[in-house]
Amino acid sequence: MCSGPSCILLVDDGVATGATMRVAIAAARYQQPAKVVVAVPLAPADTAHQLAQEADQLICLATPEPFVAIGHWYRDFPQVTDDQVRAQLAMSQSAS
Repeated sequence: MCSGPSCILLVDDGVATGATMRVAIAAARYQQPAKVVVAVPLAPADTAHQLAQEADQLICLATPEPFVAIGHWYRDFPQVTDDQVRAQLAMSQSAS
């Protein structure tokens, strides 16, 4: 999958249109890694196909049809708050 310092792994809880992930792939490519891997549990089939063309590797566990929305496929899908994101970023910075 993704190993070594020159591999960037992009992970999300799912993609719908893929717009945000495509921007993330472009930003990752700017760092000139040897490999960009995208890992998501689910995406619409057409979006998964597009992302597979842009990333070096796509790991997508399911492409349900009809897709509906990401939250539709989770039993519990709470929104992440800005404070939670800041806390996670602070923890990751202190760990490195």
